[in-house]
Amino acid sequence: MQDTARPLPGFSYSRAFFEDLVDAAVAHARALGASDAGAEASEGVGLSVGVRKGELETVERNRDKSLGVTVYLGQRRGNASTSDFSRAAIERTVQAAYDIARFTAEDPAAGLPDEADVAPPGEQRDLDLFHPWPITSEQAAELALACERAAFAVDRRITNSEGASVSAQQSHFFSAHTHGFRGGYASSRHSLSVAPIAGKGEDMQRDYWYSSMRDARELAAPEAVGRYAAERALSRLRGRKIATGACPVLFESPLAAGLLGSLVQAVSGGALYRRTSFLLDSLGKPVFPAHIDISEDPFVRGGKGSSPFDEEGVRVRPRQVVDAGRLQGYFLSSYSARKLGMKTTGNAGGSHNLVLASRLTQPGDDLDEMLRKLGTGLFVTELMGQGVNYVTGDYSRGASGFWVENGRIAYPVQEITIAGNLRDMFMGIQAVGADAYTFGSKTVGSVLIDRMTVAGN
Repeated sequence: MQDTARPLPGFSYSRAFFEDLVDAAVAHARALGASDAGAEASEGVGLSVGVRKGELETVERNRDKSLGVTVYLGQRRGNASTSDFSRAAIERTVQAAYDIARFTAEDPAAGLPDEADVAPPGEQRDLDLFHPWPITSEQAAELALACERAAFAVDRRITNSEGASVSAQQSHFFSAHTHGFRGGYASSRHSLSVAPIAGKGEDMQRDYWYSSMRDARELAAPEAVGRYAAERALSRLRGRKIATGACPVLFESPLAAGLLGSLVQAVSGGALYRRTSFLLDSLGKPVFPAHIDISEDPFVRGGKGSSPFDEEGVRVRPRQVVDAGRLQGYFLSSYSARKLGMKTTGNAGGSHNLVLASRLTQPGDDLDEMLRKLGTGLFVTELMGQGVNYVTGDYSRGASGFWVENGRIAYPVQEITIAGNLRDMFMGIQAVGADAYTFGSKTVGSVLIDRMTVAGN
């Protein structure tokens, strides 16, 4: 059992110390006359090392701390924060939040989550989210150098590099509020990446690859990351433009996770109550073809989107967001739920671990099989720009990738634009590959869409 009076490895502050800070802040808010209050104390620690062309370029260490306080005077809300943990600073911060609340307009939706929705301490699971990495800057630099060396060793045409980096990050927090919530946990996130450049003159191409895990022992080998990044850059050499037209489009699995992110954005509470979403009033209606399911599970051990409660301390639970193509739930905080006349879904702070899957996917549906299903069309491996209008669903992004003919890659393509409407794109998903990839908190295989506009020459 954890000794809460001692800091966990790498931290300066213990959980018990944070509990005292938070309790002092909430008690002072109550003493000032707040109807409700909450506070959160947190600490983050990290190391980032970058190299380029065999030389050490940057070594950065970060150590941050914060105490945030929220005060309610009825339905008026004030918030303030400080990095000074002295008692006098805590009282000043609470006073600042209190004064802000005094002069803020009333908001009928403002307030802490309902007590019935709060996650009791006894229900808060240990999800194996904290794996400190006691790596030195010298060790991190050697890993980054090994990754970059592996990229250069693949082929003489790897002529340059934007560098390689290693990052080791960890944080912890404790939060409490006057509707009965008390909780917190530590978490970690470590990564290794490299961005090699292939070719020379007018025919130069850059690509990258990375590995990111909560436990550094699960990171891919630096040599494997370097080789794969180099192979991706080399495959893009001698890219062509293509004629403007319409064709099927296959999104590589890391990019397909972005389509899932677009769904989350469109059916999140803020977009819905502001009526700035193309999926207004879609609950219970078909949004995807009947073969598509999307699930959410906050309790995946070690998952990048895992948490025993949401940012408000509300219970979280596994659920089916899309079932047989029909939207079964939104992503709501307590505030957005009240604005919509609904119940919170435990998504204050965003979605948890999401998985998009097709009931038609077979174990053999690897990337080669997905290219065969594409037939003749565009395989997209990089997107550029932010051309998504969530009010209308219009989608237009710069892209590069490969032209595919008869199920085989014919040649690389570049300087093109793909366009469509997200509503049509979602309904036009024909297949999802078995090549599932987890990008952040979203897991999905490559996604084949029946038809999009491709603008080239």
